[in-house]
Amino acid sequence: MTRRRGWPSGAPRAVVAMAAMASKRAASPTLATTTAALAPAWRAAVTELRAAILASNPAVTEHVKWNAPSLCDGGDDRVTFRFPPRGGVQLILHRGAKPKDTRGFRFVDPTGLIAWAAPDRGVVTFTQAAQLRARRADLVALVNAWLAATRGA
Repeated sequence: MTRRRGWPSGAPRAVVAMAAMASKRAASPTLATTTAALAPAWRAAVTELRAAILASNPAVTEHVKWNAPSLCDGGDDRVTFRFPPRGGVQLILHRGAKPKDTRGFRFVDPTGLIAWAAPDRGVVTFTQAAQLRARRADLVALVNAWLAATRGA
């Protein structure tokens, strides 16, 4: 019997495909590994912010999306972190991956932190970890307001 890539030549394709999927899953990033590459000051600030948001709202869950932590409400992604290659941290406030009808949707940012990329997609950018730490309470309130505004949307 000849072997290819460790599988008998007669192995069913489904078995090979399932093994490949399991291997890919094992290599998927975890919440811990998504922040591991950040500079220590950024890693600490992001970890503190994530913990504060999760502690403030028991309905919020977290998973990895776009190789970064993403906060969910009711299983729907609503706020996703982004770590730009040149440094800094961004929070992307969105209503999911697919465009949604924006008629009737309105969100007022009392903090002035959001730069609007679309009527229902905002970006909060920090270039220094100290800025992120200083605005943590504002960010927690902003994220919770965003989650409430986008619930069921």
